[in-house]
Amino acid sequence: MTTARDDLAKSEAILVAATEVNVPELVVARTAIGDFQSMIRWKTAPKIDEWLEAAKNSLVG
Repeated sequence: MTTARDDLAKSEAILVAATEVNVPELVVARTAIGDFQSMIRWKTAPKIDEWLEAAKNSLVG
């Protein structure tokens, strides 16, 4: 659920894993946000239409 997933303590990793299993919508939203950040960072705006379509049915939408 965070961008620093590799640096989590064991208890934090367990909490994130439990959240991901029980609230899969957050996983979809996290992925959509990460994809958006990548588009901005790499200036790949032509992919915005695909992203909008995927994101509009998620918690991001």
